[in-house]
Amino acid sequence: MVVKIDYRGQCILSYQKAKMLRNWQRINNAYEKSEVILGYVAARTKGGLIVEIFDIECFLPGSHINVKPVRDYDTYVGKTMEVKVVKINQKTKNVVVSHKVLIERDIEEQRREMISKLDKGQVLEGKIKNILPYGAFVDLGGVDALLHITDMSWPHINHPTEIVQLEQELKFVVLGVDKDKNRVQLGLKQLQPHPWNSLDETLKVGSKVKGKVSVLADYGAFIEIIPGVEALLHISEMSWSTDLSSTQDFVQIGDELEAVILTIDRQERKMSLSVKQLTSDPWMNIQEKYPIGSKHTGIVKKFTNFGVFLELEKGISGIAYTNDLSWIKKIKHPSEFCSINDKLEIIILALDTQARRLNLGHKQLTENPWDKYEKIYYVGSIHNGIISNLFDKGASVKFIEDQKIEAFAPLRFLEKKDGTTLKKGEKTNFKVIEFNKEIKKIVISHTSIYRDKRDKNQKKEQRVRNRKFERSTLGDIEGLAKLKEQIEKEKNK
Repeated sequence: MVVKIDYRGQCILSYQKAKMLRNWQRINNAYEKSEVILGYVAARTKGGLIVEIFDIECFLPGSHINVKPVRDYDTYVGKTMEVKVVKINQKTKNVVVSHKVLIERDIEEQRREMISKLDKGQVLEGKIKNILPYGAFVDLGGVDALLHITDMSWPHINHPTEIVQLEQELKFVVLGVDKDKNRVQLGLKQLQPHPWNSLDETLKVGSKVKGKVSVLADYGAFIEIIPGVEALLHISEMSWSTDLSSTQDFVQIGDELEAVILTIDRQERKMSLSVKQLTSDPWMNIQEKYPIGSKHTGIVKKFTNFGVFLELEKGISGIAYTNDLSWIKKIKHPSEFCSINDKLEIIILALDTQARRLNLGHKQLTENPWDKYEKIYYVGSIHNGIISNLFDKGASVKFIEDQKIEAFAPLRFLEKKDGTTLKKGEKTNFKVIEFNKEIKKIVISHTSIYRDKRDKNQKKEQRVRNRKFERSTLGDIEGLAKLKEQIEKEKNK
């Protein structure tokens, strides 16, 4: 390599620089072609090793020595190692190499070769490598395979650790192989006889069975008849009642119950059950037992925003809407009126046999007091009341004569004669200025009482003044008439 030209015009050459340039070119070629090259581990350094390749010092990070973490770097010093160039910084002339990528390549080739030899149904030995909530990964000797939780046991389990443990060696059956994606799915329960094979042959549609609730779903519950054999109890087959909004309203995990078989398919290994079919349909003679207008006692079972469900008997429930609970109370939510498991007297308001729906009422057990109130609290009537509560816009007032009913007094009608405002607990007279039977509303005013009196007195005084004025005016007219008459008499003389 020409370094410079001397004063005589002769070239001065450098063998070392030429060699370095050639070696640097070899490094670049190996990087571009992704070639495997042999290097000598010269020393350890911070975070890795120094590897000499073509007399050029390269950096081998600790994370690129092996696929497994390396703790003792010194064991590699003084040895040769195959590596690949993974990064070059042309400005700083820094080279990064990796030995791990070669190991990964070999592992991947071995994995592909091994997977290519796997077939569905093969039984292999493996070791539990990792456990997750949805299953476990199994090491088949270089190939990781998935054992899903649903393929661990015929009976339902909640977590893989109920069946397998880390480092446990077991036999597995190959359920599926995806050679394009290098994925293998294993099964453990498939090595055991299917529990359906040991199911009582005498069981048929209509047979009664006992079981334990193993799984809950929105649409129903799964009942374990024997270990590994589950049957579906649909929510519609739990009760004759129609007010079940969720499975949890009827059963919980671990509950034991008796049911009757609705369907059974041994080939498909499916079974459906019914609990309500154990008893006769209580709705068959519903019109005779619960005619419209009949009175009964129900048990409060559930609240909704619009009413309360009451159970009249097992399998028969009805709803009492909020506005059918009380004639007087203004109820925003039924829990303000009653509590769960309370007994409540009701009357049947409506019955729909096809929809299996009963409309119930509680307030209808008594006469509508607003018919009576309409005659007592008419507009203009005056009543004595006490301020029971104060609000930003006014006050609620209970009448002394009947404290079951409350009226509303707007803020502007709470002003007293002396200009002050009525306070909570004060008793005084109020005048009814609005009565609405439909919405149960009575509006009253205290201010109107003294203002009406004041207006009445003012009108009376005005009438007196008017009469005085009329008398004085008539007197003047009579006087003028007499004067005129006298003047005319004098003229005639």
